[in-house]
Amino acid sequence: MAPASPDVPACAGLPAAVSAFADAFVDFSVSGIFFPTNPPPPPPPAPTTFLPSPSRLVAIGDLHGDLPKSLTALRLAGLLPPANSPGSSASSTSWSAGPTLAVQLGDILDRGGDELRLLYFLRRLSISAAAQGGALLPILGNHEVMNVSGDFRFVTPQGLQEFSGWAGWYRAGLAIKRRCGGLEQPKNPFLGVPKAFPGIKREFWDGIRSRLAALRPDGPIARRFLADLPTVLVVGDSVFVHGGLLEANVEYGLERINAEVSDWIRGEHGNNARAPEYVCGRDAVVWLRRFSEGFNCDCQRLQGVLGMIPGAKRMVMGHTIQSEGINAVCGAQAVRVDVGLSRGCGNGLPEVLEINGGGSDVRVITTDPTEAWQYRKQKPEKSATALEKKGEVKDGLALLVRESHVLKGVEAKA
Repeated sequence: MAPASPDVPACAGLPAAVSAFADAFVDFSVSGIFFPTNPPPPPPPAPTTFLPSPSRLVAIGDLHGDLPKSLTALRLAGLLPPANSPGSSASSTSWSAGPTLAVQLGDILDRGGDELRLLYFLRRLSISAAAQGGALLPILGNHEVMNVSGDFRFVTPQGLQEFSGWAGWYRAGLAIKRRCGGLEQPKNPFLGVPKAFPGIKREFWDGIRSRLAALRPDGPIARRFLADLPTVLVVGDSVFVHGGLLEANVEYGLERINAEVSDWIRGEHGNNARAPEYVCGRDAVVWLRRFSEGFNCDCQRLQGVLGMIPGAKRMVMGHTIQSEGINAVCGAQAVRVDVGLSRGCGNGLPEVLEINGGGSDVRVITTDPTEAWQYRKQKPEKSATALEKKGEVKDGLALLVRESHVLKGVEAKA
């Protein structure tokens, strides 16, 4: 480490404390959340793929940048205390579900303006869950993969504004660390990221640049909040995947898919590396709709895929909005839990899936009828799923582009 210059304080032997203060300062400024001061354990070399069946298992569908609706779903699942309970607050991060294991089916990003606050909140809640013997495990969806790839077609102006705010606080944190001569110089994630985006209104350039810096491979938000998430998770006899699995995915290896996607997000192959094959394309594990769309699924094929995974009895999926609510087909072997919860894609009625008894007792927890009137059901023909399939993205970044219809795969210099 290079010696500090005479005009840079050496922090009186407290570089670690200065670094921790800077990180806490940024975290709280961005999210309003303080994280525990004791250092977290180092992340595993690859995300967890197989877990035993817990006493209680909960699944929550796509959240899409809507923190208030996400809190409603978390409370509905009993993971947070009721909003009107003594001592609770609207943003409480106190886990209230004991040893429950909860899986969130991905698509935290896009379509809303609370994306960063959601990432921070879910991570803080997962820490609280672990302290009580439980677990909150989000998995990756296609919108996480898109954003790490620089594909911002479904970003909203509010989402860009949120990342612009993050960038300002993150730069402030870097400045604090650079004032301490005893610290290793922190990496600047903005280096090599374009400053101009022709064809897009100039007022959105900073938000796009900030989002690229944060979410590209090895970006600080991607590495911290996305790189350790599995793409496929098997809990007891339930397989959780955002889009779906085909035979080739299982043959390739679920653990291998998780490891390769994690390496890509960590930037192990450079911050402009292409996403791994099994998360790209119509039949990718985060894009597949073969078992989540309609009620005439290829049940024989699904049964064959599940038969390749020892003990698997059902595949639980998000990705495709179910306007009628959580449902199952193929003898309950395909369970679809994306209710279009976010106000950015339907404002669907909050529902969660609960699996008890080691998989023998499966039920849907739905919103109390006295509260259901608040939520508008999205008509299937106008659903976000239909728009996404057709490439019509009029509610996202396409509104910001003057000439082209999309901004896809923006590349940053290494």
